[in-house]
Amino acid sequence: MFFENLWKRFARAFIEQNRWQMYLEGLGNTLLIALIATVIGTTIGVIFAMTKYINRKTGKLKILSKIADVYITIIRGTPVVLQLMILYFIVFSGWDNGIMIGAITFGINSGAYVAEIARAGFESVDDGQMEAGRSLGMSTAQTMWHIIIPQAVRNCLPPLFNEFITLVKETAIVGYVGIMDLGKIPGLIQSRTFDYLFPLLIAAILYLAVVMVLTKILHILEKRFSKTDRDRGGVKNGKHK
Repeated sequence: MFFENLWKRFARAFIEQNRWQMYLEGLGNTLLIALIATVIGTTIGVIFAMTKYINRKTGKLKILSKIADVYITIIRGTPVVLQLMILYFIVFSGWDNGIMIGAITFGINSGAYVAEIARAGFESVDDGQMEAGRSLGMSTAQTMWHIIIPQAVRNCLPPLFNEFITLVKETAIVGYVGIMDLGKIPGLIQSRTFDYLFPLLIAAILYLAVVMVLTKILHILEKRFSKTDRDRGGVKNGKHK
């Protein structure tokens, strides 16, 4: 009787009236928001990180570097839920595309954190690389594009992928403004079945499954980069021998 009751509750929360489709739709919106936000955040973050790096190395772009500092301080110093409400209810109040508003909000928020990740990636590149590029007659932009950025991207790719994993979980708050993501679906189903356990449990399992898959991909990337480092080290050691 106990297990039969659990099955009925699960069926009401997931199977009846094709409610599983609601979960899949919410999951799709969650991943879409996180993906778009990652693109926006990576673009903003890399640009500001490059600005700060160039300013530190050459003394140029001082004003843009200050703007980057202000942006990072404000975004990292305020809750993302407040940023979401400001953009949803004030800045984009006349726009009915909640998914894009959520993606833009999290993209702007993520950009501040990506800027620090990318800055660390740029800083991990040997200081002599910039001087070497300039000594070969390259401009600052050419040196950044051909020498610094390829090395920095490789160094900060795993943390950037981890930022995407974090975004998948953090986007659950978009339900506060009525966006139909995976975090919003349990509340809708609860209002129809009057059962709190299974809608929340199903959503939690879906979040966990997605994060586990993404984490596995991240571990594969990290192992591949580690193997590349060891191979390069072996080649260098072989040359010294």
